[in-house]
Amino acid sequence: MSEDFKPLHGVRVVEMTHMIMGPSCGQILAYFGAEVIKVEPPSGDKTRHLTGMGRGFYPSFNRGKKSITLDLKSEAGTSALDALLATSDVFIENFRDQSLAKIGFEPSVLREKHPKLIVASCKGFLHGPYQDRTAMDEVVQMMTGIAYMTGPKGRPLRIGSSANDIMGGLFGAFAVLGALLERKETGQGRAVRVGLFENCLMLVMQHMVQFELEGREPSPMPEREFSWPVYDIFDTRDGRQIFVGAVTEGHWGTLCKTIGLERLLDDDRLQTKMEQINARGWTIPIFADAVAQHDYDSLIDMFEASGIPFSPINRPADMYRDPHVIRPGGLHKSRLSGGQEFRAPGLPIEVDGNIPCPPSLDVADVGDDTDAILEELGLSPTEVRAASGFVHRKTA
Repeated sequence: MSEDFKPLHGVRVVEMTHMIMGPSCGQILAYFGAEVIKVEPPSGDKTRHLTGMGRGFYPSFNRGKKSITLDLKSEAGTSALDALLATSDVFIENFRDQSLAKIGFEPSVLREKHPKLIVASCKGFLHGPYQDRTAMDEVVQMMTGIAYMTGPKGRPLRIGSSANDIMGGLFGAFAVLGALLERKETGQGRAVRVGLFENCLMLVMQHMVQFELEGREPSPMPEREFSWPVYDIFDTRDGRQIFVGAVTEGHWGTLCKTIGLERLLDDDRLQTKMEQINARGWTIPIFADAVAQHDYDSLIDMFEASGIPFSPINRPADMYRDPHVIRPGGLHKSRLSGGQEFRAPGLPIEVDGNIPCPPSLDVADVGDDTDAILEELGLSPTEVRAASGFVHRKTA
């Protein structure tokens, strides 16, 4: 891992977000070396207290950030936020437009007060007929058709992670980087807005364009028309499952030779790729029988050596045993405020052969950095208590 890649060193980001989309935007900027200050209500971000499938939300997307509490229902709190933004380069928010306007922090007002500030708004929708609707990941997945494409007909399913939220945060960070580059030339900030719905729309773009060009709707992925001769999950002799793909003529020949199906190579009905695709109804059972003659480990060795696309059918927990994931630098360690450690992936990039990693990816407790940051702004201890909702927050 490398701590040398800090293109945003010296950039101050104020992040007033919750859940995943906004926090993932700030997380990416923190990985690039920015100082990210998370603004929480006096009782803390509600995402901190989620259980079940939401347990990993807060620690996953708030690593390496500072935390302050501000009581934005008070004049002292809003004044402190305004003073903080005057020292900042970027403000990330994902609240309803009406909520920001109520406290005087809508993007147009902020841009007028702080011309160099880049305001990144992570919203449900871009401006248009739906701009004031409440949106969540699952809502926009149903709206755009990605849930329809994921499940069988009549059983729409959301995809199995918050990928849409995370990708929306990525586009937010991407827009911020562009605005920071532009500001070097113009000296002016920008107000950028990212839409969760529009992000999801991009994820179904390929299916939209297929309909636009062909005039027929694609079937959901579980019932799709295959474009490849073999692209399936098979059972092994020892009761495991493995995904195997043969998408080129070379793959077809190699797969047949690897698992003892050379006879298919001489079959007059299977001499072109389209013939192989159209014959899937009777060839896939043959491949399934051949795969079932081998144990999983032997198949892995054979496919690895021959270059056949393959994969085990893993669960997320299996990633903590995967040799590629747990290689040096593959997982980054973090510590919760109570001392518990956990490992999580970093950004999926290498720079000069090294994986970027900030000096610290610990998760701050609620308000850990309130005193230091607000006193740096010139607030007295009394003013800090008034602005931060002192009664409710943890003192250092």
